[in-house]
Amino acid sequence: MLGKGLLQGLAVTAKNLVGSYHDPARYVTQEYPEVQPKLPEAYRNFPFLVSETADDPMGTLRCVACQICEKECPPQCIYIEKSKDKKPDATGKAQIYPAVFAIDTAVCMSCQICVEVCPFDAIKMDQEFAIAATDRFGGLLLNREQLAKPNAYYHQIHPTEAAEVDERLAAERRAAEEKARLAAAAKAAAPKPAVPAAAAAAAPGAARPAPAGSTAPAASAPVDPVPPPAPRPPSP
Repeated sequence: MLGKGLLQGLAVTAKNLVGSYHDPARYVTQEYPEVQPKLPEAYRNFPFLVSETADDPMGTLRCVACQICEKECPPQCIYIEKSKDKKPDATGKAQIYPAVFAIDTAVCMSCQICVEVCPFDAIKMDQEFAIAATDRFGGLLLNREQLAKPNAYYHQIHPTEAAEVDERLAAERRAAEEKARLAAAAKAAAPKPAVPAAAAAAAPGAARPAPAGSTAPAASAPVDPVPPPAPRPPSP
């Protein structure tokens, strides 16, 4: 029948039109930006830095300024400067931290290479796509304060990946603690080294052995001589 496909398409359109008034599953549009789209977990946009807590994001950054991501970034949009000092991280270990960490999102191509090469799981891909600024250069250059987001946010946008990362990091920390505990126990149980005989004989105050075949007692350490008594004055 001529036009059968057209009629079928119109029927589907009419069905969805009528159903959209009472069935939310048939809604074909979203009232953006009032209604935000639900993005899949694998969606990625620009990178962000992971911090352990939201209370002190700068003090609990996982990044140790190793600069691997800066060197591997194809468009060279990452800028890092190491700190001159160290401070404790979330685990209490003194670490170098990034004094400057910036990403130029106007250049970033969201390739995720920085995430793949990071050995500390400190940088991950965000799902924030609505980024706008009035200044093309300064407004799109994000510093470390803007990039730092807590681990809870990472669990919110990538729950499966974040759970795997936390499990791996926890296992590594337990292994490091166990290794340190065993090293301390081995050091405490190690016997103290014996003092060599030559060192004992050369020690001050040590007795010198008597010559072979001599009946004289071994010479002892020299003793300070007793001064003679002072003379008495003549009696009258």
